[in-house]
Amino acid sequence: MTYCVAMRLDAGLVFLSDSRTNAGVDHVGTFRKMNVFEIPGERLMVLMTAGNLSISQSVRQIIAEHTTTNGKSIWNVSSMYEAAQVVGEAIRMVHDRDAGTLKEFGIDFNVSMVFGGQIKGERCRLFQMYSAGNFIESQDENTYFQIGESKYGKPIIDRVVTPDTPLDEAAKCALISMDSTLRSNISVGLPLDLLIYETDKLAVTRFVTIDEHNQYFQMIRNTWAKQLKSVFESIHDPVWNAAPETTSNVLSSQGHKNQPLRIQAPAQFGMDKTISAPGPLQTLAQDEGNSNNQQH
Repeated sequence: MTYCVAMRLDAGLVFLSDSRTNAGVDHVGTFRKMNVFEIPGERLMVLMTAGNLSISQSVRQIIAEHTTTNGKSIWNVSSMYEAAQVVGEAIRMVHDRDAGTLKEFGIDFNVSMVFGGQIKGERCRLFQMYSAGNFIESQDENTYFQIGESKYGKPIIDRVVTPDTPLDEAAKCALISMDSTLRSNISVGLPLDLLIYETDKLAVTRFVTIDEHNQYFQMIRNTWAKQLKSVFESIHDPVWNAAPETTSNVLSSQGHKNQPLRIQAPAQFGMDKTISAPGPLQTLAQDEGNSNNQQH
């Protein structure tokens, strides 16, 4: 499996991918999933892939070499939208060629991609590509895309990243998102590829491959774990069966009847169905009052 995340911000683009591929727990490999198409000073495009590795590699090769019937290629289109169309056509070409044969062997045609960058004369743009070759584009309301094992790293991005987030802060958030995924899912693994693109640079200016020895990523992992635990411990425990005057940290209050949904045992188990659910816990004062009433 894999995890890739890309963010489109006012200041540029952030791309982060892992490199784990596996065909079972005993067959793990490392394949880089970030691909850069670059003509310095004229265009910079990044493609990240998830899904079937053979499909991804075939699509990447066609993107690099293919020219459409109207003469368009990734190297000469005038907009990122046209570039995304070229990527979509490459996906469909591989589908037409391989999907039938793969199905005969019980293999689904499974590929997803994030594609983004900038062509001189227009703004940065970011797209998510699907197995059918169709795609959607990032907008200010949805400034990032994820593919692969996205659920573990999503919450931190939702809470932190907005279009005006600085690139370094977004990169930090992406790395925390990746660390959360690495901790919770064994199918995602190091090394990582991180590319930060500044608007109008039209070339790769900041890129790093991150392994287990990278000092900054180790700091991220250690600090994030400690700070999470510290914040967790600073949150008060809940108050149960709170008195009416209690106003802080109330989880349940006196006088509110909360009961679980109880399932009756079948008759053959000899349980008395007339037995009612237990009532609320009595206080010592209530017990003493009942005893006094019985004495009179």
